[in-house]
Amino acid sequence: MYQTTVTLKKGSGRALKAGGMWVYDNEIANIHGDFENGDMVTVLDFDGYELGCGFLNTNSKLTVRMMSRKKDTLVDDAFLKMRVRNAWEYRKTTVDTSSCRLIFGEADFLPGLVVDKFSDVLVVESLALGIDRLKMQILDALREVLAEDGIQIRGIYERSDAKVRLQEGMERVKGFLGDPFDTKVEILENGVRYLVDVKDGQKTGFFLDQKYNRLAIQRLCKDKRVLDCFTHTGSFALNAGIAGAKEVLGVDASELGVAQARENAILNHLEDRVRFTCADVFDLLPSLEEKKEQFDVVILDPPAFTKSRNSVKNAVKGYREINLRGLKLVKDGGYLATCSCSHFMTPELFTKTIAEAARGVHKRLRQVEYRTQSPDHPILWAADESYYLKFYIFQVCDER
Repeated sequence: MYQTTVTLKKGSGRALKAGGMWVYDNEIANIHGDFENGDMVTVLDFDGYELGCGFLNTNSKLTVRMMSRKKDTLVDDAFLKMRVRNAWEYRKTTVDTSSCRLIFGEADFLPGLVVDKFSDVLVVESLALGIDRLKMQILDALREVLAEDGIQIRGIYERSDAKVRLQEGMERVKGFLGDPFDTKVEILENGVRYLVDVKDGQKTGFFLDQKYNRLAIQRLCKDKRVLDCFTHTGSFALNAGIAGAKEVLGVDASELGVAQARENAILNHLEDRVRFTCADVFDLLPSLEEKKEQFDVVILDPPAFTKSRNSVKNAVKGYREINLRGLKLVKDGGYLATCSCSHFMTPELFTKTIAEAARGVHKRLRQVEYRTQSPDHPILWAADESYYLKFYIFQVCDER
């Protein structure tokens, strides 16, 4: 048991007791013992029953993030190596590990930490004070565990530059952890080659969570005309191209993203069939509609329109609008792939919003499949925040 204890109020901690990973500030009755924020503490129920241990930060509404539910656990090198080994063994069983998410925070029982592997480079994002103190030990353990399978890590880059660190009382940081290396890293996924910019790309440089959703659209695209909206660095567009699409247009508002997408098209010898344009999708889709453009496949992969419960109403409008516009551009009998990466846009709400968009443009939807994030981003039941990606493929039929 750690010297500092956090005791819950009577009737509090329901989410924690149901399997959740967090203790909120308003659930705490008292904190006993000297501590610095980031220290490990023992969590007690109101009656003194030990619920496990976690790290404390009174600057955060998520005041304790749990590391273990076992009594008298000591979070030391051996414990961290066990967590890392479990995460790696799981990924070896469930995904292509050439590039994958190695650590997915709470869902790997290492709260606040993300580690992505791009070929022989690791990118780390640390979002909580307690885990930040442990990150070098965890990364050392990762190197050791991967080396056991003959995988040598060339370098590690830190992308702890998200705003959420400010809520933990931490600065936003990015840079090399160890020797510098070329931060443009080539990876291969689903037969497609990409240059991943781990230094300046979005988040950790590339969205690994859509790996198998990108693969799922390949079989729809042979000899087809494809529109990929919010293409980022071209991933869905390039999967369409590699599958034999006759013409692909990828659209993104980021000049940097489009430049990288064009670079990736050349890398795959697809520049003759896969082209990219820099534009606001909300502006471009109505103009394509005016020109009476039609596509066999339309892909909608927008950024999260909401990152909080307070803005869900506006997000619903955004998702409805984008799906309505996208549906208008799909040929009768063509296909729509559409997704939401916002945790706060629940599966039920997302489904309802798509249905409203379809009714609004008099289209009938035949569901081909429903998918979520790749298994290297596991969904931990009772930790709802780990379930965020919703991905539908529909056949779109005119009403007649």
